[in-house]
Amino acid sequence: MAEGVKIRVLEVLASLRRAGAERVAVSLAAGLDPARFNCEVVSLFDAFSGGFEPLLEADGIRVHHLGKRPGLDPRIFARLASVIRSFRPEIVHTHSYVLRYALPARLLTGGGRIVHTIHNQAQQETGDAWGPWIQRAANSAGVRTVAVSFSVAQSYRELYRRPPDTVICNGIDLDRFRPSVGTWKSANGFSSTDHLVVSVARLEPQKNPMALIGAFTTALGGDPAWHLLMVGDGSLRSEAEARAQALGMERRIHFLGVRFDVDALLPECDIFAMASQWEGMPMAIIEAMAAGLPVVGTEVDGVAELVTHNTGLLVPAGETSPMAEALATLARDPRMRYELGRAAREDALAFGVDRMVDGYARLFTSLTGGDV
Repeated sequence: MAEGVKIRVLEVLASLRRAGAERVAVSLAAGLDPARFNCEVVSLFDAFSGGFEPLLEADGIRVHHLGKRPGLDPRIFARLASVIRSFRPEIVHTHSYVLRYALPARLLTGGGRIVHTIHNQAQQETGDAWGPWIQRAANSAGVRTVAVSFSVAQSYRELYRRPPDTVICNGIDLDRFRPSVGTWKSANGFSSTDHLVVSVARLEPQKNPMALIGAFTTALGGDPAWHLLMVGDGSLRSEAEARAQALGMERRIHFLGVRFDVDALLPECDIFAMASQWEGMPMAIIEAMAAGLPVVGTEVDGVAELVTHNTGLLVPAGETSPMAEALATLARDPRMRYELGRAAREDALAFGVDRMVDGYARLFTSLTGGDV
């Protein structure tokens, strides 16, 4: 790469809905040094309400929506190839299942080294029966693979009998999530004596919201000072709301949908809880830790890599009673909440967005022959 010539990076995602993989891509597009990199973003689907598009537009980053239909959409091969021909990226950075579109598009255009990030446990990341075959084809074609955590790397090694090319852990803007006392509770109808358990997670089977609703009801349903905030949306929302109502908890379990004020909300909560069945490296937990919250989480690889006995309580996945016991333990012990939360904040300092961006910048530069 000649001196002074920018490295063109094309971030390719299924959509720009507010979730972990999408946040990584948006953080990179906005965070890579504009003196060295020129970034554009592709969303296979059209824009969804509440997505990341406004953030990218505010930073002057061009976004291409390809109008994908549900299921396999052969039109996307040519549409993505057209973007690649126009932008001429040195790096095509793919996320989740979009590799199945990016590989053929690269064959059509002959342009761009592909870097593919694995955001979840490899067995879950594949999506369907074609997923492992596509990943093996990508490995043979020289696609560079990044794992977002060491547990993801291990799962990748077990499935494909080879390690990913590198591990670059997810990162967040730590300054946004400092512990603080604000006005979020009072502005949203809670009193200073209310206690809040919060979960920031898509309402999908992976996150198992029903288990969290059951655990909260068992542990704290009898104490009106405690509330559960469910931040996020998804296919299970109606079922989850019906479950809360059936348990008589509709005034204590609050479904907040997608929120843009999570950085203000988290510091005023008391406990962060997540009942996931599997995880890669959940950014919501990193954000909660950065805000100084103790974590109650399931003992799955991506969570266990973040949460230790010094920062939270881990319980078996898929079981309601242990999670209920952990919530009850923290609820009745404010000193434990404080000590775990303080340690969580310290541990979160290792997951700053600058470190993540620097890792990708070095990788992209090395692949284009530049000086890292």
